[in-house]
Amino acid sequence: MNLKQLAANLGLSQTTVSRALNGYPEVAESTRKRVLAAATQHNYRPNTRAKSLATGRAMAIGHVIPISTNHEMMNPVFGDFIGGAGEIYARAGYDMMLTVVPDDDEDTAYRSMAQRNSVDGIVIHGPRKDDPRIALLKEVGLPFVVHGRAPVDDHDYSWVDVNNRRAFERATLHLADLGHHQIALLNGLEGMDFAMRRREGFEAALTARGLTFRPELHRSEEMTESYGYEAAAEMLGHSNPPTAFLVSSLITSMGVRRAVEERGLAMGRDVSIITHDDDLGYFKNGGEVPVFTATRSSVREAGRITAEMLLGLIDSEESGPRQHIMEAELTLGSSTGPAPR
Repeated sequence: MNLKQLAANLGLSQTTVSRALNGYPEVAESTRKRVLAAATQHNYRPNTRAKSLATGRAMAIGHVIPISTNHEMMNPVFGDFIGGAGEIYARAGYDMMLTVVPDDDEDTAYRSMAQRNSVDGIVIHGPRKDDPRIALLKEVGLPFVVHGRAPVDDHDYSWVDVNNRRAFERATLHLADLGHHQIALLNGLEGMDFAMRRREGFEAALTARGLTFRPELHRSEEMTESYGYEAAAEMLGHSNPPTAFLVSSLITSMGVRRAVEERGLAMGRDVSIITHDDDLGYFKNGGEVPVFTATRSSVREAGRITAEMLLGLIDSEESGPRQHIMEAELTLGSSTGPAPR
């Protein structure tokens, strides 16, 4: 079915149907929903090439994925983000261009996209300390949104981020208020902005409760299950072991749990665990009662918000930078309890 046939089927003009499919605000919400339902029912997909010729746009959004042995975005969290963003792109008639490059060729990929006009905008993933990509994309003139933030002037570019500092501060305060004085932090790679902010929140909460940061109870590595297991197993062997773990990923928390149970300890009774990023589409944290206490934020929703923000920048290039902060919810599960005596 083409646009003309869809419009005739609905008894609407082609212009109205096109505007409804592309999210124009002047179309009534009831009309937009009716058009989207009909498009789904009849398996209608806009002709991207025709739309590109009509608008002068590529009708594509770029995501550059560096090949790396140590890169935090290459995990199920990234898949959830892409799933959320893809929903918004498809609704607006945009394709997604995923480009895989060696780490040191990332700049070349962005410049090539701009020169060839192959995309209308870019999403930057995994912002790092002193990240050069923000200045580069300003230079080449492509609209972009950062998923996360970089420690530069964060009012000078568009971003969507979780309040990582506050999430880990709240989680640490919760453990301290349960009586835990020996709290381990298993963080992500601290060259990346999110992990730096999480450590700041952790240390701020320790200071607020008069607790001491113990370097031997701190790790910063790529967030894998084996990392959680090996770090926890080693720490639990100390003469003064941690009674609680604050962990940057649900995947890593599974490894911590394995180490805890291997020693004959009970999670939530002998050792408490709080995790982050547990709201994943295909990797759930238990059922109605969560297995892990968690600082919960939806990565899929972050993908939707990022995509909507970027499409808004493309449609209104002079509107200036936009920012959106998401607060993580502390959700109680069975993995935490009072510190053992």
